[in-house]
Amino acid sequence: MEQAPRCGSSTPDFGLPENGPACENGGVADNHPFRLGVLGSGQGSNFAAIARAVAASQLPAEIAIVLSDVESAGILNLARERGLPAQFIPPGKFRTKLEEDAERAFVAALNAARVDLVVLAGFMRVLKGDFLRAFEGRIVNIHPSLLPSFPGLASWQQALDYGVKVAGCTVHFVDAGVDSGAIIGQQAVPVLDHDTADTLHQRIHAAEHELYPRCLAALARREITVQGRRVIWKTP
Repeated sequence: MEQAPRCGSSTPDFGLPENGPACENGGVADNHPFRLGVLGSGQGSNFAAIARAVAASQLPAEIAIVLSDVESAGILNLARERGLPAQFIPPGKFRTKLEEDAERAFVAALNAARVDLVVLAGFMRVLKGDFLRAFEGRIVNIHPSLLPSFPGLASWQQALDYGVKVAGCTVHFVDAGVDSGAIIGQQAVPVLDHDTADTLHQRIHAAEHELYPRCLAALARREITVQGRRVIWKTP
């Protein structure tokens, strides 16, 4: 028999508002599975790494929905192959952001799926005010550099052109800036003397596939707290 949700008004340790099933007393259920809504525009390699971690019980969460602004995106096919809800939402006429109607459709789909956390996995649209307000403190992204160095596009090329000896990737909360939210976790990748942009990018991708599920697992287990810009991981 399915256990009835235990209701309360607690807030997860990392500062995200609980988004579980509503209770009659106005609180929320605090024993529901941690639900992820994944947004992506491309082939979905980070999504696949997240899905593998869920399947292996390394990430105590469930993928509630996968959304894309690209109808032919590989991430949608990967989700459907796994039997997960997957939906294309037309983004509108803009190249780098969502039109207002599209933004509302994304927010409605995520709310209908009752997601606890919005996970950006190669989503190539800048999220604006109404979307950010709808999921304040509950949107995370992975960026292929050691932020705050090299924000924006093609950061691996930026790192190579600058001549740094260490590159890497960063999982961070999403705010109104460009790759400027509080940093959750980072993983370093050495830059080799013979590296090209492609070889460096490939190794950063491999690091992303390790780091993102690990950070999401910490969020799902309520193992971090947020103090201003500092994200503090609980020690065992």
